[in-house]
Amino acid sequence: MDQTLNPILQTLIMIAMFSLLPFAFCAMTSFLRFVIVFSMLKTAMGTQQVPPGIVIIGLSMILTFFTMGTTFQKMYDMGSVPYQKNQDIVAAMTEGSKPLKEFMLKQTRNADLEFFVEMTHKEKPSSPDDLSIWEVAPAYIISELKTSFEISFIIFVPFIILDLVVANILLALGMFMLSPTIISMPFKLLIFIAVDGWSLIVQGLVSSYN
Repeated sequence: MDQTLNPILQTLIMIAMFSLLPFAFCAMTSFLRFVIVFSMLKTAMGTQQVPPGIVIIGLSMILTFFTMGTTFQKMYDMGSVPYQKNQDIVAAMTEGSKPLKEFMLKQTRNADLEFFVEMTHKEKPSSPDDLSIWEVAPAYIISELKTSFEISFIIFVPFIILDLVVANILLALGMFMLSPTIISMPFKLLIFIAVDGWSLIVQGLVSSYN
């Protein structure tokens, strides 16, 4: 950054950059997959407000720092060098974003990445280093959304089957006025606890990033 700029103006620019951090954390990290899968799990179980949304967000944030701790450390180490050398915030953000871009590329499908690369490049980049983080980010988000919904579908199936079984039993008994959801919910919770569902899902999600 130009050192001739007014310090107040530099501060305002820095604040504007930091305002993008919540977006980057929610959409460009493993937080996206965690929060979607946990939210879909709550919907599949039909427990309404349990667990509370704040608990799901908190768990997703903790798991994000757990799975991306090394990436965050690399971002800090690489970004701090140009900033400490000449106070260049732009260079610091450029260097610091490289580990994040590398992480996103590992989780991004080639088909999604190729679409955005073709939209922004006339010639095919010779290496991943030629891609900017803003080209990788949308492809990563689309890939993560697809992966999250695939995992959620697998989680949904057993609960839907249980709902159908309970609904057919109630229909056979002539209990038309009784909601199948009320009857099936305790069985969902029982089965989920019996198989240690939270542990299985968390371990599976964390392992998917290794």
